Amino acid sequence: MSTTAVAPLTLQDAELLITEAGRAAEAAGVTVSVTVLDAGGHLLAFRRDDRAVLISGETSTRKAYTALQLNTPTADLVDAVQPGGLFHTLPTALDRPLLFIAGGVPVRRGGRLIGAIGVGGGAPDQDHGFATTAVQALV
Repeated sequence: MSTTAVAPLTLQDAELLITEAGRAAEAAGVTVSVTVLDAGGHLLAFRRDDRAVLISGETSTRKAYTALQLNTPTADLVDAVQPGGLFHTLPTALDRPLLFIAGGVPVRRGGRLIGAIGVGGGAPDQDHGFATTAVQALV
């Protein structure tokens, strides 16, 4: 079986993701923090505007981590953690807490997971839109 090499998420990619998410947020009049993780869950790049709510930095990081660990946008997971949901007990089963609020999006290249972006500071649906816009700009 042959495999195709996929380029990892680079610092340049991460900077583009942060710039695009920031532009989308600014266009909407929202101040956000943005976190980009590589495929191993390591912090690759981070941006927090001094006007953003202080906790938005932790929020964006946890959203990115959740999207990376579960390889799906956090917006798709909100119902799964409700009582009776598919992941109801998952947040307590991992070492690092997950955050099931929209705004975390996996980053893929060539169909493979190469990292994740998390956006925090706006309403959850806004954060999801900012993150999605950024990922689309990377393609």
